[in-house]
Amino acid sequence: MTQQTNQSWGGRFSEPTDAFVAAFTASIGFDQRLYHHDIRGSIAHATMLARVGVLTDDERDAIVEGLNDIERDIEAGNIEWSVELEDIHMNIEARLTDKIGITGKKLHTGRSRNDQIATDIRLYLRDEIDAIGSELGRLREGMIELADRHADTIMPGFTHLQTAQPVTFGHHVLAWQEMITRDHERLMDCRRRVNILPLGAAALAGTTYPIDRHVTAELLGFDRPAENSLDAVSDRDFAIEFTSFASILLMHMSRISEELVLWSSAQFDFIDLPDRFCTGSSIMPQKKNPDVPELVRGKTGRVYGHLMSLLTLMKSQPLAYNKDNQEDKEPLFDSVDTVKGCLRAFADMIPAIEPKKTSMYEAARKGFSTATDLADYLVRAGVAFRDAHEIVGTSVAYGIKQGKDLSDMTLEELRQFSSDIHEDVFDVLTLEGSVAARNHIGGTAPHQVRASAQRARDALKPAHAGGAQ
Repeated sequence: MTQQTNQSWGGRFSEPTDAFVAAFTASIGFDQRLYHHDIRGSIAHATMLARVGVLTDDERDAIVEGLNDIERDIEAGNIEWSVELEDIHMNIEARLTDKIGITGKKLHTGRSRNDQIATDIRLYLRDEIDAIGSELGRLREGMIELADRHADTIMPGFTHLQTAQPVTFGHHVLAWQEMITRDHERLMDCRRRVNILPLGAAALAGTTYPIDRHVTAELLGFDRPAENSLDAVSDRDFAIEFTSFASILLMHMSRISEELVLWSSAQFDFIDLPDRFCTGSSIMPQKKNPDVPELVRGKTGRVYGHLMSLLTLMKSQPLAYNKDNQEDKEPLFDSVDTVKGCLRAFADMIPAIEPKKTSMYEAARKGFSTATDLADYLVRAGVAFRDAHEIVGTSVAYGIKQGKDLSDMTLEELRQFSSDIHEDVFDVLTLEGSVAARNHIGGTAPHQVRASAQRARDALKPAHAGGAQ
């Protein structure tokens, strides 16, 4: 007599699965986090089956009540997951059958674990995208308000990490906000492709039962059913796309982190990070380590790895579903957890940054940051740009030897390089004059920064309503 090994498929087998193989192939250790979404999908499936006459209303009600009871048991910690039942689907179905009897076995009519897991993951990821979108909105809001408060705070702008031109701290923070806005847009675009229903594709070819997939899609809030059953059960593009979004987001957050780490050092001394986002040293009592931005910077590689893992997972799979796809969940889950943690830390930390205005200002006065302003001044006086460039280069060389910034030189000193320089040159050689001169959309002039912050604030309103702008 055949010894059944699993109530969902054991009839085909003549011996039980090896204990190691059972543990090796089981996914309940990590896919148990999908319990809520698995139950939501099953309730919608049962509701649809009753509408088309495959289940009676009484059978549907028994299934729905049983599933709701199971969810309460799970949330109360009264469920012990079974490796022998492999995954979240069979663990829940087995408990449903224990609760309501043979009716529980009818729930799986017209579906497969292949389309069931594809649906669960999409439901899960859609919810997580919405949560992540809210955190992105909170981070953007914090950046906008920080920028607005410091639209006049002057600091050096850098290229090649060398002093280039003066900018304002508010202008710099709005550059961060632009990065995060693009990430928010990418996430919302990804959500549209996540929100497609696989359920009803069954194992790979659809089902002979008279199901109505539009009903199921409506019940679960999907935009539409997937068009092709083969693709529906085997597609993991949406998971790859999410981890691609996560990788780009963490790349941006890592760039910001690098600046925060540098700026909070004694060598830069540009900002103060609140103590609650830092730690000390076990041996050096003077240390205040910027652990939060350092850790975010470090977690970037972790998320990059998950993207590469999913790309590699899918690169050689023939249609349709393969057991390989069980390996999609842990990279996806960890990417979600990592992104949410990093965003929460940043959304709390960024608005609390305090720029050290004096240190920033003094740093901007060094490195001849207004040299371009002097060149522009000469061009407006009729000097060809290449000649102006050479004149300013010569004056900078003189300043290096004398230990003077351009704004510290006398008019007589400056005029030895060009007779086209006059008293009004000091209007552009001051830091305030330099930033005020960049008076156009996207420029660093303080009132332009405030206007840009307001536009960003206005654009964020529809993002809070459900879509990044």
